Amino acid sequence: MEMLTFGHAGVPVLLFPTSMGSYHQNKDFHLLDSISWFIDNGIVKVYCPDSVDEASWYNKSIHPFDRVKTHMAYDKYIREEVYPLMANETGIGRIATAGCSFGAYHATNFAFRYPELVAYCFNMGGAFDIKMQMEGQYNDDTYYHNPIDFVVDANHPDLWRMAIILGVGEHDFCRAANEKLSAVLNGKGIDHWLDITPGGIHDWPDWRNMFPRYISRINS
Repeated sequence: MEMLTFGHAGVPVLLFPTSMGSYHQNKDFHLLDSISWFIDNGIVKVYCPDSVDEASWYNKSIHPFDRVKTHMAYDKYIREEVYPLMANETGIGRIATAGCSFGAYHATNFAFRYPELVAYCFNMGGAFDIKMQMEGQYNDDTYYHNPIDFVVDANHPDLWRMAIILGVGEHDFCRAANEKLSAVLNGKGIDHWLDITPGGIHDWPDWRNMFPRYISRINS
């Protein structure tokens, strides 16, 4: 697996690419440029891992349950290899996760599964119901990687300590997904910010405007 890192110190940020995106996608689309001040000043150190979406959720050539299993191997890689690297290099045990579009699914899934490891979860234009990739199939493995479902039953106390932002444009087709997750979190009394950008759509310029505002909250 390939990965890019940016920065020399600060809170480690695990930044996922969008659907089927590569480890350099967030750099290529200048999302990293939007937070360069925070990187250069040692506020954050950003880790951009590769994805396996083409082999997992978007792989229509295999059974939906095998898509979940492939993603589970990726989840294990992030948990057992990437996270320890981030914690060891920065000396900070509770990280931030972030992502745009399908990257926001990954950020939320990891954060809600391992709240003891994640202090901040920053989403931009995300959707959170993985059943859309499952062609009507559903099992326990799917449930435990479908944050809109498993968070309803989750009771880890660190969920209530996490800073969660659901950022989405006013005209983003994922707006309803963010409002639905916000309602679930409200029902559990989990504090979060549903940030709806007036006039915003599902595209990089809006995400580049959102990201520095969210990263700035790490010091607040």
